[in-house]
Amino acid sequence: MAQIPYNTQASVLTTNGGQQSALNLAAGANLVKATAGRIFSLNVNTAGTAGTLAVYDSATTAGAAASNLVWEGSATTAQGTVIVLNFPCANGIVVTAPTGGVVAVSYV
Repeated sequence: MAQIPYNTQASVLTTNGGQQSALNLAAGANLVKATAGRIFSLNVNTAGTAGTLAVYDSATTAGAAASNLVWEGSATTAQGTVIVLNFPCANGIVVTAPTGGVVAVSYV
């Protein structure tokens, strides 16, 4: 009898660290993904000086609000910090980077 791969319909998440990345996200709201997904981690490449480092479950930057906040950190989170989230987002993924800050995101 022929074996059918378990993940035929891509119904099972088969990664531990994301399959895609969004690099060099600069200050302000950044749309990472406009559909459901999972954010795995944030890497702080340059610490910010003001504003907020945050992740929202939203399909648009305009929709990012306190009601769909996934995670929020300090604008001055140190360079080299890796924030592991591994969090499902039903609508999309928006990441806000602080003024002067640069972040990278791993997601699927």
